[in-house]
Amino acid sequence: MADPVFFELLHAQIVKYVEERQTKDTDLSSLDTIGFTCGYKIIERLTRDWPKFKDELEIVKFICTDFWMAVYGKQIDNLRTNNQGLYVLQDNMFRCLNKIAIGKEHLQVAPLYYTFTCGLVRGSLANLGVHCVVNAEVQNMPSVKFHIQVNRL
Repeated sequence: MADPVFFELLHAQIVKYVEERQTKDTDLSSLDTIGFTCGYKIIERLTRDWPKFKDELEIVKFICTDFWMAVYGKQIDNLRTNNQGLYVLQDNMFRCLNKIAIGKEHLQVAPLYYTFTCGLVRGSLANLGVHCVVNAEVQNMPSVKFHIQVNRL
């Protein structure tokens, strides 16, 4: 992947663009949609020379290692699952939040910085055949937990 500064600058501009155009009701769906489209395309490039994944857990592990490394320059710090379609990915130093001041008063702006990544993960998983809902939570900045709930048909 290119220099991580390029990603940080691009992400900051996307957030600024959405922030300037949002109404009083915080609608971050456009950030999620942009992330979904990017994730869908990025995963195509990353997996074109990979053999087919054997199961859902192997796909999620790939997201935590190779995908996260390609996008954020590091692996996910922790992966947990209940083996029933719920995965929790924890990044203790989430790159998109580490430039924001730490403190409870700054938690309200955190969704602007992690919503794109929720879409990114959802799009990459959708391209690999895993349809899911991705949410995130921040309790202590810059740590983020991404919750992936797989839609079982």
